[in-house]
Amino acid sequence: MAQKSLIDRIFGSRPHSEPDEYLELDLGQYEEVLEEEPAGTYVKVAELINVGNLTQLKDEVYKGNIVIIDISHIKQDRVTLDRIVKELRQVATDIHGDIAGLGDDQIIVTPMSIKIDRKKLGALSY
Repeated sequence: MAQKSLIDRIFGSRPHSEPDEYLELDLGQYEEVLEEEPAGTYVKVAELINVGNLTQLKDEVYKGNIVIIDISHIKQDRVTLDRIVKELRQVATDIHGDIAGLGDDQIIVTPMSIKIDRKKLGALSY
């Protein structure tokens, strides 16, 4: 009789699945349905390469959209990063929105009436 592994002894043995038994999910069918329906607010994802596309990102927030910005390409240039964060903070202030960092490489900017809760879900204290 083969000796059981520690995982099997703790959780019990589970049947092994073959790779062809996994189900492929086609999420494209759900995306198509969502694209057909207009919305008042969109979540836009952007990559900030330089100051040149900052105007487009600010326009999206002024239009009432939530913008998640990847700043990984510019975060090494501290002067540029500070300028961009200052301008985005001014946009959030102008429209009574909000701005926050998401980790080290992303910033989220929200329009009026949408605030960012800085407490992580699952980190509840009693």
